[in-house]
Amino acid sequence: MLPVPLKLLDRYETQLTQQCIEHAQRAHYHKWLRFYLDFCHKYGFAPDDSRSLPLFLEKLRSKRQPDWMCQQAREAISLYWETLPVVAPTVASPPHSQYRTPLRLQSANIVPPHRPTCGISEPSLEKPKLTGASWVALYDGLNSAIQVRHYSPKTLQAYTVWIQKLQTFTKSKDPVLLSMDDVKAFLSFLAVEKNVSASTQNQAFNALLFLFRHVLEKDFGQVEGVVRAKRRKSIPVVLSREEVDRIIERLDDPHDLIAKLLYGCGLRLFECLQLRVQDLNMALDVLTVHDGKGKKDRTVPLPQVLRPALNAQIDKVAELHAADLAAGYVGTFLPGAIDKKYPAAAKELPWQWLFPAKALTRLPDNDGHKRFHLHPSLVQKAITVAVRRSRIPKRASAHTFRHSFASHLLQANYDIRTIQELLGHSDVRTTMIYTHTAKPVTISKPKSPLDF
Repeated sequence: MLPVPLKLLDRYETQLTQQCIEHAQRAHYHKWLRFYLDFCHKYGFAPDDSRSLPLFLEKLRSKRQPDWMCQQAREAISLYWETLPVVAPTVASPPHSQYRTPLRLQSANIVPPHRPTCGISEPSLEKPKLTGASWVALYDGLNSAIQVRHYSPKTLQAYTVWIQKLQTFTKSKDPVLLSMDDVKAFLSFLAVEKNVSASTQNQAFNALLFLFRHVLEKDFGQVEGVVRAKRRKSIPVVLSREEVDRIIERLDDPHDLIAKLLYGCGLRLFECLQLRVQDLNMALDVLTVHDGKGKKDRTVPLPQVLRPALNAQIDKVAELHAADLAAGYVGTFLPGAIDKKYPAAAKELPWQWLFPAKALTRLPDNDGHKRFHLHPSLVQKAITVAVRRSRIPKRASAHTFRHSFASHLLQANYDIRTIQELLGHSDVRTTMIYTHTAKPVTISKPKSPLDF
């Protein structure tokens, strides 16, 4: 990495002081400046060329840098530009420019000065490129559209991956030039060349549909002439009650309790890990699932056999929470804007995770720490090891406990509608798949009622 001139560092440090950047954060700003100058040197950009910022941010995103780091890098480079001599009067940037004003400058109603482009026009005024265009603004628009509709972070992650694949397939064609022909060619490529499953191709289709409707604001139209992956119905893997017990016996605390809740309540793994202390109603023997799949809430019966273990788990959470508060613990992570509406809620016991993580998470904004819940991968790995040690010849996973829950209720002659409500399915046809995993308990041979 190229060394940064001392005079430039002095001017930049003065700029950070004038903008009241905290001392703890200045090292990060200097780091982004070094990375940016090295990027410009490597790819032949002048450091004062405004076209380099979107490409630099796109490079960071390709390296899986989180959004808050990209935003910090954007502001660090903007402050660096503030140290350069202004060669034109202060004017507002073009409305469709790829360069965006940092949030800190927006809040202060300060318009950044026009930057020299070394004789090259602004990107928004250039002719759309057939290849090599920047998609940074497109990803920013996708992020905003997902957050406005309160979709889950997993949806954003999945849609981002598919749009990145579309960008690679079209060789970074300018988003303005994207058409239905590109969509058809991409979906056909997935089915023919990549041989993906029907569910994978449908997920890609939904991602592109969202992109066109809510980000590009284009008519998606009819998708005809696309080679579709052949859909096949797969029967879910189901464990017997004996196999369930054998796996749980080989799990350590708290993974064994998590597996019991997955099987005893029919929960999805992320629904179980997102449980909070207040979601357990011991008086009514009810467990409440908040923000399940599709942002739906539901209640399920609480297994009586788990009451002692759940009470013991709540006591462990209370002890850990008290120790965290004594150590200056900021609080837990809260959904939405609850932490702003109720500032004290993050430190209250009812809001704590039922299965907290062992390590604290450091906040990027300040030196505070919060505690998150257990990571799903830890539970999945523990269950995989337990299945292997129990020598069960089945492809069992964390979700297999949910399949077993529904199948065993159906074998016990419970109504399919009741099982649908307990699982949180929107359509009973989704629940009907378990009719293939349960033994029939009803009389199948037809007989006249007169002969009863």
